[in-house]
Amino acid sequence: MADASPLVILEGLWRAAGLAPGAMPELRLTGGEPALPSSFRIGAAAQASIGAATAAVAALHRARGGAAQAVSVEMRHAALSFLSERYLALDSGDAGARWDDIAGTYRCGDGRYVRLHTNFPHHRAGTLRLLGCEGNRAAVGAALGGWEAFGFEQAAAEAGLCVAAMRSFAEWDAHPQGQAIAALTPVRLEKIGEAPPLPLPQAGVRPLEGIRVLELTRVIAGPVCGRTLAAHGADVLHVSAAHLPSFDELIVDTGRGKRTASLDLRAEDGRERLRALAGSADVFLQGYRPGAVAGHGFSPEALAALRPGIVCTSLSAYGEVGPWGGRRGFDSLVQTASGFNHAEAEAAGSLPEPKVLPCQALDHASGYLLAFGTLAALLRRAEEGGSWRVAVSLAGTARWLLSLGRIEGGFGVAVPKMAELGGLLETGESGFGRLTALREPGRPEATPPFWALPSVPLGTHRAEWV
Repeated sequence: MADASPLVILEGLWRAAGLAPGAMPELRLTGGEPALPSSFRIGAAAQASIGAATAAVAALHRARGGAAQAVSVEMRHAALSFLSERYLALDSGDAGARWDDIAGTYRCGDGRYVRLHTNFPHHRAGTLRLLGCEGNRAAVGAALGGWEAFGFEQAAAEAGLCVAAMRSFAEWDAHPQGQAIAALTPVRLEKIGEAPPLPLPQAGVRPLEGIRVLELTRVIAGPVCGRTLAAHGADVLHVSAAHLPSFDELIVDTGRGKRTASLDLRAEDGRERLRALAGSADVFLQGYRPGAVAGHGFSPEALAALRPGIVCTSLSAYGEVGPWGGRRGFDSLVQTASGFNHAEAEAAGSLPEPKVLPCQALDHASGYLLAFGTLAALLRRAEEGGSWRVAVSLAGTARWLLSLGRIEGGFGVAVPKMAELGGLLETGESGFGRLTALREPGRPEATPPFWALPSVPLGTHRAEWV
């Protein structure tokens, strides 16, 4: 697939999801690379993943009796949407994603680098406890000078922390986890239970009107999936818990279009309420560490027994298979472990220092791939019946991005400032103050996307369907 056009890449995703070629709408994919400064084809990945999700929106609308419509995705807009958490402005104060002060890369005693992800308070506290040092970069760097990178990575994993050692692509391919996911497709659809075909509801004004999505996610990838479905009319209810840490500043962006409730799954009444919600949901979207939500009684198999015909959509860091299948992880860690930070630094001539991608490309691409897989499963459910499982992983998305090829001279463009985005931005009220943020980039021509509800603080609504 290296050097394939975004249209060819999109068509590959469509086929792999088992969708009929004739169901694909007319696609208008404009613009060219590089869209962001990178040696990787982030613009193509953005345009193809967003295009696939939006094409599935249009296909589902047509399958419900709506009019056929073309889909447009402009590459620059698509790529900048992979920075959506940065392009935020609130009249009430600062907005946008923040990093903890000790998060980032450090050189260990063996000369190799590790990346620490300490944005959650318990991950920060656990990392400092493992290192036995004070909470500042100088102390952390000094402490890591007494570790080998791979040894610290393993010790952190055993402590339930979030650390990755930097590898090259060759080293990742030789690693047992790299080998375990080598054959995985970027989006996996699997029928997990029998159920009669469920006809799609009659077409409404919006393509996904009447489709209920129960979302248990946090950070970026899973929330981007829910935000995308909400942009086209789905009823998305985001469920969080007051005792769990979250990146509240990200909710300003990814919470657009959703209602948000709080349930404690440690308590039976919380589990009972979630079962009641799942019993009439079309989609159960979850993005916690593999096994975490299932451990409360909400595995895909249990959900399929509770609600035959449900689509269970899951995100993992490393693919749910292999020795790292259950390991905690985030975009930045998967970039580091799987070779991207090494390869980007090599292309930029900055080795041995790691170099990150210019955006959380694995998170955002995974979010749109999750939305695409979810819609593909709903289309197949209407034709074939069954309950469905949709799986996407950050590591699988990384392999897919690498398969798209590289760009010579890709660092010759700059990441634009928010003031330069013009008509790509929209302004409206939110539960955090008046908000300026990026528009949704994927546009069906007859039913343009919009968020009918503003983003609001977690737990604002009751845990019930409208």
